[in-house]
Amino acid sequence: MAEPKETEETTGKKTSKLPLILGLVLALVGGGGGFFAVYSGMLPLGDGHDAAALDTGHKVDAPEIATMPDVAFVPVDPLTISMANDGEKHHLRFRAELEVKTSHKAEVEQLMPRVVDVLNNYLRALNLADIEDNTALVRLRAQMLRRVQIVTGGERVNDLLIMEFVLN
Repeated sequence: MAEPKETEETTGKKTSKLPLILGLVLALVGGGGGFFAVYSGMLPLGDGHDAAALDTGHKVDAPEIATMPDVAFVPVDPLTISMANDGEKHHLRFRAELEVKTSHKAEVEQLMPRVVDVLNNYLRALNLADIEDNTALVRLRAQMLRRVQIVTGGERVNDLLIMEFVLN
C-alpha cells in the first residue's frame, strides 16, 4: 500500500532556512565582536592589551614575581617496615622530607631521632587494609604530620612531604 506524500498543506509548516542562516550570522558577528573587544584591550583578557601597548611604543611593566617562601627541607631517614597479612610478609618503604622554616632547621635536625621513632611506631601499628585504601595516603600523611608537629613542638614543621611510599 502506498503512503501518501506529505505536502506543505498537510503538515501546516513551511521549512525555512532563515532561522539557521540568521543564527549563523549572529554567531559570527558575536565571535568577531568578542575577539575585537579582547584584542583591542576593552576587556582585560588575553595578550591583546600588551600587544597594543607595544604597538604604541609604551613600555609595559613586567608582573612582579613573588619571592620564594623562607623554607628549608629536612630529610627523614628512609624506613622499611615489615607487615604481615594472612601469613604473607610485605615490606613498606617510606621516605619523607619535612618542610620547616629556615630559622628552625637546626632545631628540627637535632630532634630527628624522635621524629624517626614516632613515624616508625605509627607505621608499624598500621594494617595492610589501612594502606591499601584509595584515600589512605592523604589520611596517613595528616596523621604523621600531626605526630611530627607534636614531637618538634610549636610551629616548627609546616608540612610533611612523602617522597617514597612503596608496598612490596
